[in-house]
Amino acid sequence: MSSADHSKLERIRSALPHPVIDADGHLVEFLPAVRDQLVDLAGEDLAKDLDTVFNAARLTRDLDADTRRGLGLFRMSWWAFPTANTMDRAAALMPGLMAERLPEIGIDFAILYPTFGLTVPHIDDPALRQAACRAFNRYYAETCAPHAHRLTPAAVIPMHSPEEAIEELDYAVKTLGLRAATLAGYVARPLPGAGELRAARWIDSFGPDDPKAYDAVWAHCQALGITPTFHSSAMGWGSRVSQSSYVFNHIGNFATAGEATCRSLFLAGVPQRFPDLGFAFLEGGVGWGANLYADLVGHYEKRGGGSVSQFDPANVDRAKLSELLAKYGSPGLVRRQDRLDDALRLLSDPDEDPATLDEFRHCDLSGPEDIRRIFAEQFFFGCEADDPMNAVAFDTGLNPMGARLRALFSSDIGHWDVPDMRGVLLEAWELVERDQLSEEDFRAFTFTNAAALFSRNNPEFFADTAVEAAVRAEADPPSST
Repeated sequence: MSSADHSKLERIRSALPHPVIDADGHLVEFLPAVRDQLVDLAGEDLAKDLDTVFNAARLTRDLDADTRRGLGLFRMSWWAFPTANTMDRAAALMPGLMAERLPEIGIDFAILYPTFGLTVPHIDDPALRQAACRAFNRYYAETCAPHAHRLTPAAVIPMHSPEEAIEELDYAVKTLGLRAATLAGYVARPLPGAGELRAARWIDSFGPDDPKAYDAVWAHCQALGITPTFHSSAMGWGSRVSQSSYVFNHIGNFATAGEATCRSLFLAGVPQRFPDLGFAFLEGGVGWGANLYADLVGHYEKRGGGSVSQFDPANVDRAKLSELLAKYGSPGLVRRQDRLDDALRLLSDPDEDPATLDEFRHCDLSGPEDIRRIFAEQFFFGCEADDPMNAVAFDTGLNPMGARLRALFSSDIGHWDVPDMRGVLLEAWELVERDQLSEEDFRAFTFTNAAALFSRNNPEFFADTAVEAAVRAEADPPSST
């Protein structure tokens, strides 16, 4: 960072009338210490199994592409951390140094998410998955507890079953005292009949096929004061399975995973059944959120509630259609007009189950305004500082019904996306300089949205932190009288 940039950062930061909360920084775990936790919890054999998981890229490097693809492998992250700046590399490893440097970076308080720990809730073997999640959570609590004034870590929570999630939530909150958690945003479940073929999976993102399956988890989050956040990757899904290009697999992957979970929760009626909970989808930006919001409004207006009846095949005037066919039909159509019913039935079957006609039936919507409320009040979207699409969240002329979406300043410090930690606030401020965000928008982006999200279900989330007073003042502004 040049001296001019450093001076600019100091000017901008000193002029802000509010603190800056980083809703998604990253720590990079010191794996030997995590391994010690795992050995203590579950023994050396499981620790060796975890070694294999983290060494998979190296161990499978010499396999041919078809074999790798059959194993469900793909080109994963490599050279994933900034190394030219040793202080940044060290800060990601050492929460004490991170806490000391946050004011220099321009951040007052940070919620730190895992790096390697994001992998473990998706491990197939249940014994290893559960023990590894617990080992990482113990590591986060131990290394970050002395620095709670400036940062707090997010526990990793597996979601293969509600019982598994609840057990680890209880341990993370009640035993370890953690305040934040990232829940696996999906489970890659084996396809029936596929046996052990790892590449044959379907993505269960807790959606409308079984809408209340995870209600016990959402209720438990609410009872514990935990905000459900999701930070899962879609690398390895669909088109993101390149054997040679991590960039190909990485672009858009967090947005894809976040969109799947968000869309699933909405159509399953989860935010409607749990109106006091906020839900955050991290590192994918907000562009996909604006698009999903607009799509849901459009689909609801045409296919939600009673609107779908406009497409009922029974509406077709058969006599009129036959008359028009005789007049305008080509010889081929006229010759086979006895097959009219067959021609009309495809994708317009009159025998659809009446109970499934309203695909918004789990959502308890009285109109599109309810969709707006959920996206404007309950859903939050983690946005990296350099993403120009962040401005979409605040574009009331573009978003249906003038909605402002809850974008969260999410630095991603610790990862390759941020070559210099001291540059993230400057990158975020560029949208103000380009008149794409107002200073009030910037305040919401870097402070009030994160304060609202984490205080919503736990008013004491920021207690005894560097931003406690500002968050309390925001929640309870002084009277004007």
